[in-house]
Amino acid sequence: MISFTNHRRDLVAGARAMLPWLLGLVPFGLVIGVGAAQADLPTFVGWLTGPLVYAGSAQVATIGLLGSGAASVTVIVTALVINVRLILYSAAIAKHWQGTPLWWRLVAGYLLVDPSFVVGMDRYEQPGDRRQAHAHYLGAAVVLWAVWLAAIALGATAGTQLPGWLHLEFLAPLYLVGQLVPRLATAARRRAALTAAVTAVVALAAPMHLGVAVAIVAGIAAGLTTRATPALSSVKEAQR
Repeated sequence: MISFTNHRRDLVAGARAMLPWLLGLVPFGLVIGVGAAQADLPTFVGWLTGPLVYAGSAQVATIGLLGSGAASVTVIVTALVINVRLILYSAAIAKHWQGTPLWWRLVAGYLLVDPSFVVGMDRYEQPGDRRQAHAHYLGAAVVLWAVWLAAIALGATAGTQLPGWLHLEFLAPLYLVGQLVPRLATAARRRAALTAAVTAVVALAAPMHLGVAVAIVAGIAAGLTTRATPALSSVKEAQR
């Protein structure tokens, strides 16, 4: 499997690849930490939502529901539904993890969120030793996990002193858009992104944030359709 000595370069490369994402995600973590501190919850409960939930939108919902006194079942179901998109990520990356030990799949699966999925897939789609790609993914995912929890802790302890006019909560989505735009280099990706965006807006009122998962599925379907169309045209031309 992965030797931390032999694959040190790949671990470091993965960590470096994650650094740009942190510029937008650290402010988001700070905001969540502030929200946890302001909620009517014991301090340790707010902090524990970081490693236990480990997904920004689901964590926001969890803190809000716990602070309002919602039932535990409601909190758990809501967090799981919001994170339905992670099932799609798992399905996409699973082929690269086939044959790996159980401990690897457990750790890698726990660390699988939006940024680690993107950075990991970028490396897995490149030629080379799969063990090197595993190390790259692990380096990126661990850095993200550590910085995310540190940002939440900082927000919970000192974030309330930050002026409200900074509106740090807007930095994360703006930065994610900036990360997305350069990746729209092909017609399939542009169609997938546009379809997902339109679907997300239309499904905004869907219960329990299911609109996000629906938008992802719609975007994937649109992207695959765009890729398949030229291939089908080529087959028809050949048959003629």
